[in-house]
Amino acid sequence: MENLDVMVLRGLRDWRRAGKRALLATVVRTWGSSPRPVGSIMALSEDGAVLGSVSGGCIEDDLIYRYTQAYAVGAAADAARTLPSGPPAFVKYGVTADEAHRFGLPCGGTLELLLEHDPDAASLAELVTALEAGRLMRRTVRLADGAVQLAPADAPAELDVDADRLVNTFGPEYRMLLIGAGQLTEYLATMALFSGFAVTVCDPREEYRGAWSVAGATLLRDMPDDVVRAFRPDRRSCVVALTHDPKLDDLALLEALETEAFYVGAIGSRRNNEARHQRMVEHFDQTEASLARLRGPIGIYIGSKTPAEIAVSVMAEILAVKNGVQLPRDMAVTHAKNARGIAANEGAQPALAGATEVAAVCGVPR
Repeated sequence: MENLDVMVLRGLRDWRRAGKRALLATVVRTWGSSPRPVGSIMALSEDGAVLGSVSGGCIEDDLIYRYTQAYAVGAAADAARTLPSGPPAFVKYGVTADEAHRFGLPCGGTLELLLEHDPDAASLAELVTALEAGRLMRRTVRLADGAVQLAPADAPAELDVDADRLVNTFGPEYRMLLIGAGQLTEYLATMALFSGFAVTVCDPREEYRGAWSVAGATLLRDMPDDVVRAFRPDRRSCVVALTHDPKLDDLALLEALETEAFYVGAIGSRRNNEARHQRMVEHFDQTEASLARLRGPIGIYIGSKTPAEIAVSVMAEILAVKNGVQLPRDMAVTHAKNARGIAANEGAQPALAGATEVAAVCGVPR
């Protein structure tokens, strides 16, 4: 599944190109708990079609009811329920306890939307083209008349709104590069795809590529370090090594650590992780400081044993880092296992098919 914002903006562009009237709703402020964060967008077509989300569904239903003919009965109702026009307008939901209950908002939750009426198709097309090309873009809306200005952005930024304009930054898809095409990778790739990541998998081993079965992920056969260089990880990218083979993982990880990737990590036990650090210090002139960003053992501690459970653990940690969430120390794999007195060579994903054989061939302690 691709980036949700891109999907919404592309659909809105297509509606406007086809001559359909439409709204673009943006969450601009929240008070208390809110189902969706500030900056979330939703598009609503004149026929009631919806892309994206600004709540758990109740607010979307109300917007459809208020601004389209989807529920209209009779000529008077048709006239009353049509998409508005004019400059952008603010609307609040959940101001009272009754409204919060009606719209499914948490107790005390309030959210404010900016509704843009009939956004310009040419401007939307320009924005979508830039995002599809991997560029970060800043979209500024003048509230007096809805005029839009687009400009490249140097870094992601929080939505900014005042009495005169709204500024929202849209980025390209988050990307995930996975080294190794084993069973764990299949689960992790699947989770990443439905979490909105574009997934690339690299494995030069033909026997692993031949069994690959995850639609939507790009599969490459080149050497991992070459793939990392060509992938050019940025601040919306993560690189995860999953082969247990130092010949494949180590150089790829070293290349990834030279980039702005927000997450770089490798699977394995605590003992494997220590051995990896030692190899990189002894043979690749690394230091503990240069390896500080290298995560391992990756994932959060949930007692995972099977490949699917391990993938949940790893995906949870990646999403936490992506979203800027500081996880409690006792959720870290190393701390949790040390606290429980679990041996350092345990929890090294024994359920992964072929992992033990790979480790034995590579001389890696498990």
